[in-house]
Amino acid sequence: MADQPKSAGANDGAEQADETEPVELLTLADGLPPVIDTPEALASYCAAVAAGSGPVAIDAERASGYRYSNRAYLIQVKREGAGIGLIDPIPFPDLSPLADAIGDAEWILHAATQDLPCLAEVGLRPSALFDTELAGRLLSYPRVGLATLVETLLDRRLLKEHSAVDWSTRPLPDTWLEYAALDVEVLVELRAVLIEQLDEAGKSDWARQEFENLRGFQPAVRVDAWRRTSGLHKVRGRRTLGAVRELWETRDRIARERDVTPGRLIPDAAIVAAATAMPANRGALLSTQGFHGRGASRYANEWLAAIKAAADMPEDDLPTRVTHGDGPPAPRTWADKDPVAARRLELARAAVAAIAEEHAVPLENLLTPDSLRRVMWSPPRTRDAVELLEAVIDQLRGLGARSWQIGLTAPALSRAILDAEAPKKKRKAQRVAESEGSSDAESEGDSDGV
Repeated sequence: MADQPKSAGANDGAEQADETEPVELLTLADGLPPVIDTPEALASYCAAVAAGSGPVAIDAERASGYRYSNRAYLIQVKREGAGIGLIDPIPFPDLSPLADAIGDAEWILHAATQDLPCLAEVGLRPSALFDTELAGRLLSYPRVGLATLVETLLDRRLLKEHSAVDWSTRPLPDTWLEYAALDVEVLVELRAVLIEQLDEAGKSDWARQEFENLRGFQPAVRVDAWRRTSGLHKVRGRRTLGAVRELWETRDRIARERDVTPGRLIPDAAIVAAATAMPANRGALLSTQGFHGRGASRYANEWLAAIKAAADMPEDDLPTRVTHGDGPPAPRTWADKDPVAARRLELARAAVAAIAEEHAVPLENLLTPDSLRRVMWSPPRTRDAVELLEAVIDQLRGLGARSWQIGLTAPALSRAILDAEAPKKKRKAQRVAESEGSSDAESEGDSDGV
């Protein structure tokens, strides 16, 4: 197993700092800048960014838990020579001036998949990026939150008390703005430490491939998103499932129109309760568990209409409990459906886990569980060792695996496919041999009797 990366500045033995020694609180080196919310202020900051040097640290704050949309309500930027810019994107049609100022400079983000979609909405797309969270994962740090990495690698402490506030609030309090600005204050410094550790671990090329892949990130489109309703497992019967679907979709439509989080209208528990009880009038609805507050009463007629639509729906139009997607079945069913496939999956999982441990990389970053299941459920047909390896490589590439992942896992997956079928082939060979031996014995007996 590869050595665990050491914290920057750590000493061995007696020279290590006492674990109880307080870590320095991170503060803004140049103070809190004013919010950029006018064309003039934006133009001035963009000119400074264009004249700056080095990579660009960037972050965004959304109003998750308060708003339906995933839009950015504050964008923080920092570049050497330009300082920190706190940009309110709401007054602007887009931020193309900032995109032009950044040009092809590398972005530094933490947990890039969270921010890339909302940044793209305002015209900001990276030509190159470095994700500090993903770098931490590749280095096998057990915790890769920004505050943890800053404390572990830079010996400074980040306050996180405003992580769940409503960033659509205007004006934004200074304490919130300071919290947001600190998220980009040390990203450049953190990147430098992580680059050094990636080089030492021989994982720099892995990181480059992962970062390049992130540039094309698109959020997954959820099919039948209503099936993620909390408590759905308690629902019995297709008509009750239909009522859950109708209520969920009604809530989703209203939430989207009002730009509020769906759970602020009625919670999932209320949907399940109403779908089970099927109330037929306003009084019965509002006495159902979870139907209290403004969202429940204001849209009572729409909730009732959704329940009635489910009650009147033809049987054939009602949802089923089990869905059939394009992927393989649940692994727990493989032993009954295809015992050889189950054996392939067992062997492949063990092999990939061993590779992940050997190279000190999280299992999910080595190969996604979905890719592993798809290859093991529907492997290439050839059993020629060389052809099989090439086919597995093509299959993994088609599933989006990167070259470094393929290089580490494809041989192990090919072996799992062959080894899973070896006992079956061995038994068949034994039966053939036994059959041939029996025939020979019978022939000899016949000869003796002549």
